[in-house]
Amino acid sequence: MWYAIMSTDVSDSLPHRMAARPAHLERLTTLQNEGRLLLAGPFPAIDSPDPGPEGFSGSLIVAEFDSLEIAKIWADNDPYVTAGVYAQVIVKPFKKVLPA
Repeated sequence: MWYAIMSTDVSDSLPHRMAARPAHLERLTTLQNEGRLLLAGPFPAIDSPDPGPEGFSGSLIVAEFDSLEIAKIWADNDPYVTAGVYAQVIVKPFKKVLPA
């Protein structure tokens, strides 16, 4: 099943994001290579695809896991979590409807 992992950044998270980004992307690439990643990306803190020093306010990952519990364990072990980027992480089941 698909699961949405919605994260909210702490204030001034950009330096922590940049430091942990390679490890974060490595885990997402693994999901992608396994065919389990639907989408992933950050929420710019301002209305711009490149927010510069304003950074990001959070992230969204939609990926396939065997259960909600496994999705939560995966999310809890994200390098952004261990680096202190995220203030909150919510994991919910997700039903993909469109595009078919």
